[in-house]
This record gives sequence, C-alpha cells and structure tokens, in this order.
Amino acid sequence: MMTTWLDKTRCWIKHSDAKPLQALVNHAKALRLVSLPRWRMVFATCYTLRQIVIGALHTCLRLCWWTPLFRAKVLGSCCRLYLYSGIPLISGKLQLYVGDSCRISGHTTFSGRSDRHIEPVIYVGNNVDIGWRTTIAVGRRVELHDNVRIAGECFLAGYPGHPLDANKRAQGLPCEQQQVGDIVLQRDVWLATGVKVMAGVCIGEGTVVAAGSVVCTSLPAGVLAGGVPARVIRRLSEGAA
Repeated sequence: MMTTWLDKTRCWIKHSDAKPLQALVNHAKALRLVSLPRWRMVFATCYTLRQIVIGALHTCLRLCWWTPLFRAKVLGSCCRLYLYSGIPLISGKLQLYVGDSCRISGHTTFSGRSDRHIEPVIYVGNNVDIGWRTTIAVGRRVELHDNVRIAGECFLAGYPGHPLDANKRAQGLPCEQQQVGDIVLQRDVWLATGVKVMAGVCIGEGTVVAAGSVVCTSLPAGVLAGGVPARVIRRLSEGAA
C-alpha cells in the first residue's frame, strides 16, 4: 500500500501544472546529473586498484572454490582447467568427461536428458574452449574433440526437452527417442557466436561455422559453413590459397 501511495504521489508531482512543483521536478532532474570534478589521475588510480582487488578476489575464488567444486563433479584427468566467471551448471543425470588444458565459462550449462535406461555422456577433449552462456544439452552422447572452440551463446541441442505431440506436452511427458541424437564436433572445429547445432549432427575436422548459423545436418571437414540452415560456403584450403 505504501509503495502504491508513493508512486501515485510521485506521478501527481511530476505531471502537476503548479509552478512550485514543476520547479521541484526540474531541480530533482538536475541533481541526477551532478558529478564530481574529473580528477583523471585520482580516479584512474582508483579504477586500477579496483581492477587489482577484483582480479585477486576472482583468482582466489577460481583456485580455491570454483575449480575444486567443478572437478569434483567431473570425470577424466581435467588437469590445468581454467574456469572464469564462476562455476558451470550441471543439470540432470550426466557423465561429464573433461580433458586437459580446457577453458570453460562459469556461465556454461551442461544438461543431461532424464532417461531411466541411458545415462547421457559428454566427452570434452584437450585444449577445448567453451564460451560465455553456452548450453550443451546431452540426449545420449556429445563429443567435443581436441582443440574445439565454441564461442559465446552457442547451443548444442542433443534433445529438445518436449515431445511434438501437444497432448503429451500437456501431460509433462519427456521428448521421444526419435527426437534424441548424438552431436560430434571433430578436432579443430570452431563454432562462432550464437551457433545452434541440432541433434544427430557431426561437424568434420577443422570446419568453421559462421555466427548465428543453425546446423541441422552434418558438415564435411575443412569448410566454412553458415546460414539458417547452415550450408557449405567454401573450402577453407581454397580460401587460404
């Protein structure tokens, strides 16, 4: 009630025709623009100190908290792991294998499909990058081979989460087996920002997928692909020549 009364009073003052109230509103707007003098050296020093303190705090959290917690949930060697900006979310029943020298954003989500008969598995090779706000939904199996690069906001959709039939969706039933598929990114694949990879797709070695593309069918090795749906644009060896 108090909030509603304050909102109504603020609105009445803002739209009132009374000159004293209009002057009050103008002064209040002017106060919003007040700032300290531009003491460049002082505030540049303060900004540098802020960055040092925040960097040191994040390093301590990464070494003493985020990395040990994540490694406790991960199978595989997982040596020289570099987590940044927190700890990834692991959702559902999932076996997660991570190799060595990987860099994974703390805003990554690893999701496993609920299945009484199959435990979803994801294999992450060596020297793999997984960027900010990427989601990997594992239906049965996802493989990221060595040197794979996945940029921010990508989505690997090994399962859709819901059935196509509306009645089954209304009953809260899971997606059906024919909607589930494996995803394989072979060695040296690079997914640019915002790429979506659908179930049943294999992307060949060294292939690059342009930003915002949706990969619905498998792609050969050594090509640049892009579009919705993604198609081969050219061979990378020809472009380099």
